[in-house]
Amino acid sequence: MTIRDVIAFTIRSLQGFRARTILMLLAMAIGVAAVVMLTALGEGARRFVADQFSALGTNLLIVLPGRAETSGGPPPLLGETPRDLTLDDALALQRIPGVRRVAPVLLGNAEISVGARNREVLIVGTSGDYRHIRQLDIGQGRFLETPDPRRMFPECVIGGEVRNELFGVQAALGQWLRLGDRRCRVVGILGTEQHSLGVSMDEIVLVPVALAMAMFNKESLFRVLVEARSRERLQYTKDAILNLIRARHEGEDDVTVIAQDAVLATFDKILRALTYAVAGIAAIALAVAGVLIMNIMLISVTQRTAEIGLLKAIGARPRQITLLFLSEAAALSMSGGVVGWIIGEFGSWLMVQAYPDVAISAPAWAVCAALGVALLTGVLFGIMPAKRAAKLDPVAALSRR
Repeated sequence: MTIRDVIAFTIRSLQGFRARTILMLLAMAIGVAAVVMLTALGEGARRFVADQFSALGTNLLIVLPGRAETSGGPPPLLGETPRDLTLDDALALQRIPGVRRVAPVLLGNAEISVGARNREVLIVGTSGDYRHIRQLDIGQGRFLETPDPRRMFPECVIGGEVRNELFGVQAALGQWLRLGDRRCRVVGILGTEQHSLGVSMDEIVLVPVALAMAMFNKESLFRVLVEARSRERLQYTKDAILNLIRARHEGEDDVTVIAQDAVLATFDKILRALTYAVAGIAAIALAVAGVLIMNIMLISVTQRTAEIGLLKAIGARPRQITLLFLSEAAALSMSGGVVGWIIGEFGSWLMVQAYPDVAISAPAWAVCAALGVALLTGVLFGIMPAKRAAKLDPVAALSRR
């Protein structure tokens, strides 16, 4: 019996029992499609987070008020820290040799209005270095120019959506608007379709940090973004920041400095583990499909006893009978896997249409693993029916007993 004979026998067997073939193909396809789609979603989420953190800039250190860990004593109430992270602290960081840029950040919500048009917006108080650290594009005008961040310059940079809602077809540059209880002149408009960690930059307003502190009556900053001069000096710069703040805060370690790479690595580990977990859960469907193949193949052996007896009567050996049934199970598994892969890729394409900002695509290892597991499952669960067929007595099989 040649390979060509085995393939021809397998094809005729699958065509002769179409309902059974379609049922097993569907079972295997669902399992493979689930693995492909879920891993595509997990990998897309991981890439999205990586891209968002990359948009924050390079060699970035984030200084947050509050200690990363505590050791003994009562916890601070309501998130209070021994000393606020102030604007003077942020400006002092510029004296560190390893620091290239420093951008203090203060957030708040306020109502913005032009004439009768108004809306609620997110206000970001910062300095001119914020644009370079965050790699923002300016569509029109310029960014904030704050030679002295302590001065309250009455100017602002608005997002594209804010500009459209407040000014419509009118020119926005140079116009005055009311921001809370202050008046500001529009000096720049951000480029469109910019996002950061899922937040659209089209719907924010940037103002000098001193102006934001006065508007919201706050002395403490939300955080300070620090760009190191090189990746090699990142750890040195981090240690220098901690030492400087400790000296300014009377020996208290009341700030946390985290590196962008560390945050990204943590998210990457979590999302990779999540991807593997959902892939494992989806792979259970492949095991279920394998059990279905085994059950239907066992029934097939019972239905095809006369055919098996005839094969043995004309000289087919038990090993050849086993090979015929295993090839049928393998063909079903692989065909179902390919169909499931196509369905999974189509489902991933649909998710991309729904969420174009997320690059949803199944990694190559997931596709290969799904197809490999599908084939392996079909063969393993096909062994028992194949051995049962090989053990049939030819006389009993021909007499259908």
